[in-house]
Amino acid sequence: MKALKLILTAAVLSAVAATAQAQLPLPMAGSPEEVGLSSVQLKKLESETIRHIDEGLMPGAVMLVARRGKVAWVSVQGKRAPDSPDPMKLDSIFRIYSMTKPLVSTALMQMVEEGKLQITDPVSKYLPEMGNMSVGTEVEGPDGKPMLRYADPTRAMTVQDLLRHTSGLTYGSRGASLINASYVEAGIGDRSITNAQFVSRLSKLALKFNPGDRWEYSVAVDVQGRLLEVLDGGKRKLSEILKERVLDPLGMVDTGFQVPADKVARAAQQGPRPNGQPATPRFAVDDGAKYESGGGGAMSTMADYLRFTSALANGGAFQGKRIIGKKTLEFMSANHVQGRPGRPPGLGFGLGFEVRTRVGDSGIPGSVGEYGWAGNAGTLFWVDPKEQLIAIYMIQVSDPDRVALRNQFRTMVQAAIID
Repeated sequence: MKALKLILTAAVLSAVAATAQAQLPLPMAGSPEEVGLSSVQLKKLESETIRHIDEGLMPGAVMLVARRGKVAWVSVQGKRAPDSPDPMKLDSIFRIYSMTKPLVSTALMQMVEEGKLQITDPVSKYLPEMGNMSVGTEVEGPDGKPMLRYADPTRAMTVQDLLRHTSGLTYGSRGASLINASYVEAGIGDRSITNAQFVSRLSKLALKFNPGDRWEYSVAVDVQGRLLEVLDGGKRKLSEILKERVLDPLGMVDTGFQVPADKVARAAQQGPRPNGQPATPRFAVDDGAKYESGGGGAMSTMADYLRFTSALANGGAFQGKRIIGKKTLEFMSANHVQGRPGRPPGLGFGLGFEVRTRVGDSGIPGSVGEYGWAGNAGTLFWVDPKEQLIAIYMIQVSDPDRVALRNQFRTMVQAAIID
């Protein structure tokens, strides 16, 4: 019986490898060890993921590590959704939330390469309404309650500020200040409005701080999405521009802001949290929303995102299609915040990516120069030029669980590097 089980396990593994080879855009390594990774350590990561699935933290997961141009390890575990008998599959479609940002920033930097703008340009040059925003400082009012005192910004918000999150913008849900509350009250992020209407609403609010003063995660990439529409001529939606500039050239056939009807059955869903704890609401993948959030509205698959990250790892081109210049990518993956407050120790931010600046400060191992980002439902990627490594983590979980799960994935993948 034991021998039969071993034979069945080998057959399953062989079938998984064959499926991965057919669906993934990189060749498979014969083993993780072939490219300097530990199969024992990666098996531990897989076992931990299965434990999380069994405990109800997630219905399923798709995980991948590539190194030296080959897929070293791919693992598909659990179910696509908690209320479905469907197993998770390699082509399952995930809400990638903020992993949309690097796609949009790459398209914007293409326009920089084409001479359509400079990153030092004021945003108001292209979106005039954004030039009317004051800075709101919270002070104590005459009645003892907090109020906003308004002042002109000390300098104009630039395109670089949008790209590196030093714009003075914020997310309404990421704080309890009056500025944050104003975003919620104004319906910033409402999926029923267009990108143009989003910028119109946003421009009537106050900035949280003077542009350039500090780093704060924000709706800046949603503004980039509208900026792309305007620079393109104002007649096409962000989805069309992104498709032409990034998705089609790379063959990313399952990435977009809406999942078509014939693919909805492939969409991964989060489950209820353990012990009846409330789950974070997630948007429906086929809700027909007008709003195309450049900061967090896309869905994608492991294979598609591997195509994008492979282009990054290869200096901006993949399978003969270049999406960004080599020097432009080096510029994007450099640290652009230079000690401004708001970033964790050892982690800077470039033009669309988090960038590691030191090894020992952040509490998570890695290489100086690695860059990447994550999504609100738990997805994660990074590219490590020094180690020639790409790692991608696709899950759908609630807010309280995502950071710990991503950090565990990071540390366990780093521990697998043996050569």
